[in-house]
Amino acid sequence: MTAVFQNPIFQDEDKAREALEGVRWPNGAICPHCGNADPDRIALIAGKKQSHRPGLRYCLGCKKQFTVTVGTVFERSKVPLTKWWMAAHMFNSGKNGVSAHEIHRSLGVTYKTAWFMMHRLREAMKDFAPSPMGGEGQSVQADETYYGNSSKRAKGYKKGHSQKAGVVALVEPKGRARVFHVKSATAETVREILVTNAHRKSELHTDESRLYIKVGREFAAHKTVEHGMNQSGYYVGDDGQTTNAVENFFGNFKRSMKGTYRFCSEQHLQRYLNEFQFRHNNRTALGVNDGERTALAMKGIEGKRLTYRPAH
Repeated sequence: MTAVFQNPIFQDEDKAREALEGVRWPNGAICPHCGNADPDRIALIAGKKQSHRPGLRYCLGCKKQFTVTVGTVFERSKVPLTKWWMAAHMFNSGKNGVSAHEIHRSLGVTYKTAWFMMHRLREAMKDFAPSPMGGEGQSVQADETYYGNSSKRAKGYKKGHSQKAGVVALVEPKGRARVFHVKSATAETVREILVTNAHRKSELHTDESRLYIKVGREFAAHKTVEHGMNQSGYYVGDDGQTTNAVENFFGNFKRSMKGTYRFCSEQHLQRYLNEFQFRHNNRTALGVNDGERTALAMKGIEGKRLTYRPAH
């Protein structure tokens, strides 16, 4: 076991719960049922009764009980919080992610449990309130790529982009990324993504794809890089514009999907994209270390539920 896992939050269930409370409730407990945050109207239930769960609280406002996991992706999970912290740290301590098989072996849980844990953490990494990218005097790089159905030995292999899952990414040079799974990368879908996520006063930098010609007129400027056939053109345009940042993002995504995860169905692709987007936006180059990145991922658990089957 590495030195980092000697931290009490990976060894002691009470310390793990207290750490999660500190991340979720930095200013004191908040009732997930009614939103009550008055410390005088929230009571910590303590005692020797075995039925009392550690960290159980009672809200005098709505008369309901809760713990730090209620209303989060961890609700009703039987996996100890120490293992959740370990999984989140392993997930966020490298840019290539970690496979469910490695979580299964390292944490001593079943593969099915490890797989589901990873999807819950990916759900926690999703940003539900993103701010506009770019801005006046700044640039946003946009590009599209295609994922899946790449093995010619596969039974259902068919040639062409129409047989693959489309992915559109917006990346700020030395800044944030935002990535989307689309059924088809058309001028209409690309425009919708751009105008709802990028500031109109930004410069738009793309390759010579015709997808961006029309929407490019809606931004402060649209500058292209002529890559040419099979990348036989240029990597930097006449005004210094490039699409290197977005292409580097795609390169890391594809290497990791091939080397770490091996396979991802189109049904779950957006969750994997959320994972790579989160780590990119909270990377070391932006001043976020592994521990801080893990805490940020755990902070995102609130208000998100993911179950094996939809409730009927």
